[in-house]
This record gives sequence, C-alpha cells and structure tokens, in this order.
Amino acid sequence: MTILARLKRIRLPRFREVVGIALGCAVVALSLNLLLVPAQIAPGGVSGLAVVLYHLFGLPVSVVLLVVNIPLFVLSWFVQGSRFGINTLLGSLLLPLFVELTAGLSPVTGDLLLNGIYGGIVMGIGIGIVFRAHGSTGGTALTAQMLSKYTGFTVGQILLGIDFVVVALAGFVFDAELAMYALIALMVCTRVIDLVQQGLRNAKAAFIISANPRVIAQTIHEELQRGATILDGHGAWSGRELEVLLCVVNSAEITRLKTVISRIDPQAFVIVTDIQEVQGEGFSK
Repeated sequence: MTILARLKRIRLPRFREVVGIALGCAVVALSLNLLLVPAQIAPGGVSGLAVVLYHLFGLPVSVVLLVVNIPLFVLSWFVQGSRFGINTLLGSLLLPLFVELTAGLSPVTGDLLLNGIYGGIVMGIGIGIVFRAHGSTGGTALTAQMLSKYTGFTVGQILLGIDFVVVALAGFVFDAELAMYALIALMVCTRVIDLVQQGLRNAKAAFIISANPRVIAQTIHEELQRGATILDGHGAWSGRELEVLLCVVNSAEITRLKTVISRIDPQAFVIVTDIQEVQGEGFSK
C-alpha cells in the first residue's frame, strides 16, 4: 500500500477523543512528576526507562519519551499500517508535552510505599482514560504489537517481558528495594487501567437448569427488571432435551436472583460466573 493510500485511510479523531487523550496524558504526567520520578520508581515500559535514564544521566523524562515514542510510531505505522492513526500519534506527542509542563511541580510525599501505590493508581487512571478515548501513549505497546507479528509470543507476553527488563534495570541502577516498589506500582497501574476501562459495575452471568425455566424467566423480568435467554440443552447422562436459562445481572443483584430461583425451584442447578465486560441495555454502552 502506498503512503498516499495509507494517509487517505487515516480516521481523524473526534473532539471527545482529543479531550480524553489530552486529559489522560496530563494525568500520567502528574503521576510521573509528583510521585514516581522523585522516588526513583520505574514502573516498566518507556516511562520506567525514562525514569532510569533521568537519574542515571540527567536526561529529561519528556525528551526520552519523545525520542523513543516518535520513531516507534513511525516504524509501527510502516510495519503495521495506518490503524495506529492520529490518536496514537496524538498521545505520543501530548505525553512528553505535559511531562515537560509539569516538571517543576514539587513531589507530594517522600514515602516510597505511598509513591509506589499512588503513582500506580494515578498512572493507571491516566492510561485508562487514554484507552477509553481510543488512544495510546505509544511506547512499549507499539513495540509489542510489532514483535508479536513476527514472533510466536502474544502482545501481553511481550509487554510483560519488556516491563520485567525495565524493572530489573531499575533494580540494577538503583537497588533491589526500589525495584520491588516499581513492581508494586506496575501491578497497581495494570489493575487500575482495567477498572477505568471496564468500570466498577461488575456483572455476573447465571446459567440455570430447572424444570420451570420459563416461570423463572418471567419472575426475573418482573422482580429484577432483567431479561433472560433460553438456550437449548441436552443432558449428557439422561439423554433428555432441556432448556438452559442464561441471565446477566450486576454483582449487587446476584443474591436476589438466587433467591428467586430457589423460591420457584429449590432443585434448580445454577452456575454463576464473573463477566469481565458487558455492553447493552441495562448495562454500559
């Protein structure tokens, strides 16, 4: 595909996406300058590498981010195609900009544990906001996607490997204790990113095998204002045909659901499982 053809396929970001990416990058920048950089905590990725190089050679964090991210973006664009688009380029430019603008702010605390935990929380919130705006801060995500294309490893495995190398480098340059704090920040950041992307309203799915599936479905609709789907099943041991009821509810509603089921059919067989994400009527869009 020619460069001109790729340029024509680029989708310009919507205003809401631009605001989200800018806000997320600003929050990430605050996590670096207020919490992580002063404490010498390198939470993996390009940001962690920038922290190490800052304390080792005095290189500004913003410069390292820019110097690493932009070439990676250009290389990824040629290797992977235009799907990286303007949103990724925007994040790759705005993050160094906000890091530079907030570089003069004073650290919040000198406690290493607090820096690690809250640095991870704030960074996770920022990256999560960027992801929800369909953007990216560039860095190791681009590297992982490129390497995944030519190796047998998944993007997640490559990201984990890169983060481990950066944290190990921080342990070698600083000390083992700071590397352990970096691992705390990395784990907290990863979890918070998931929470921001998926939201706090966790959902559960219930598979119900009962002699009265339609009565249970009707009662669920009347008392919980939730829908249900009837699936065709076949008993492996009995050989008889049966109907399996599938119902998705919020975590707070699962007790009420089980109460309804046991009231109608105490012998019902119920499987409840966690759902990572759900979209549609009655849930997030």
